[in-house]
Amino acid sequence: MSNLFTRIKDTISADFNEMLDQKEQKNPIAQLNQYVRRCEQEVKKIRGLVEKQYALKQEFTREYHQAAAMADKRKHQAEVALKANEQELYDQAHKDQVYFEERAAKLDSIRQSAIKELESLESKYVQMKHKLKDLYVKRMELKGRENAAQAHQGMNRVLQADRFAEKSYSTFAEMEDYIERLENQVNAEYRSYTLDARIAELEKRAD
Repeated sequence: MSNLFTRIKDTISADFNEMLDQKEQKNPIAQLNQYVRRCEQEVKKIRGLVEKQYALKQEFTREYHQAAAMADKRKHQAEVALKANEQELYDQAHKDQVYFEERAAKLDSIRQSAIKELESLESKYVQMKHKLKDLYVKRMELKGRENAAQAHQGMNRVLQADRFAEKSYSTFAEMEDYIERLENQVNAEYRSYTLDARIAELEKRAD
């Protein structure tokens, strides 16, 4: 029994959602609102990607500076060892120097690429925000036009009701004239009946 109730509930819910979807499809403002919501979600997603890209750029920059600093340090140490005729220390320091220079060069290349990607993402993000603001303005414009159209429609109904009322007033006036004529006729017949009755009474007394 519970499964039956569940299926009935799901069917009703599906029919209701379908009805809402059909109603929304017929409503341009609702469709625009749905489109604006999707754009807002995309803008939010892009903002998250921009923030991640900025964090990556910062991390690459930090690693680059550390590698460059170590390359300079080993270069200085190699020079000191060379002057002191410490070949083994010189070879070790020089080897580390080359490693850190290569590492710094690679990190700098990655960092530059990350900076370009970040600039591209930021540019597109700004464009999307402008587009979203344009959509907000367009939505306000359409809502204003819809509101004005509904107001005009309501006023037209009132004006049409006034014209109907004018016709009704004319009909009421005709009915009032008819009733007034009927009342006058009844009053006249009553007066005539009363007059005839009184005279007949007088004649009866005279006899």
